[in-house]
Amino acid sequence: QVQLVESGGGLVQPGGSLRLSCAASGRTFSTYAMGWFRQAPGKEREFVAIINWSGTTNYADSVKGRFTISRDNAKNTLYLQMNSLKPEDTAAYYCNTPAGSFPWGPGTQVTVSS
Repeated sequence: QVQLVESGGGLVQPGGSLRLSCAASGRTFSTYAMGWFRQAPGKEREFVAIINWSGTTNYADSVKGRFTISRDNAKNTLYLQMNSLKPEDTAAYYCNTPAGSFPWGPGTQVTVSS
């Protein structure tokens, strides 16, 4: 059974940066496309970014040019570099396959506020 644990969130001012990590244990995820998702209070979970096994990436329009997804298959870890953060990026961030194949982790909270 794969376990996903997200980390790296926090409180940051608008315009700031954060780097999120997602550690997968229990099974290698190198052959899976992996993505980041986020959920703000009172809203549904939404897609943020995805990276496939070969490194091809895709982003939601709202984060394109500001966020970068990457992966280290040797470490079974997924990353999300977030720059030029905006208040509307405030949410709990989660990682998983695009289909949500693995149990969802606890998420990591990102709060963008002055």
